[in-house]
Amino acid sequence: QVQLQESGPGLVRPSQTLSLTCTVSSGSITTDYYYWGWIRQPPGEELEWMGAIAWSGSTYYSPSLKSRASISRDTSKNQFTLQLKSVTPVDTAVYYCVRYHRTVIAADYWGKGTLVTVSS
Repeated sequence: QVQLQESGPGLVRPSQTLSLTCTVSSGSITTDYYYWGWIRQPPGEELEWMGAIAWSGSTYYSPSLKSRASISRDTSKNQFTLQLKSVTPVDTAVYYCVRYHRTVIAADYWGKGTLVTVSS
């Protein structure tokens, strides 16, 4: 069974960079046709797809976040990382790392999520 675990700071100051890492167990992030992504949910709002990295290393981003978001990976550690630049309190949310198979439409595995608060 694939497991995903988010890690990173729970508090980030405005204008700084939010950085979260997802550690994947029982499944390689380089296995063909799997995508590894990030989804967030601000308090009281709907889920928002942020972006994903494919088994090949190709990356895809939400148009609304493309200028600030970056997803990378460390295949030796079976991890992928989200960086979000110039955060504001609006970026406060529960952040989930997820897995997709073949398309980034419906995630089949989710991490438990981690709350990141942007505040001074």
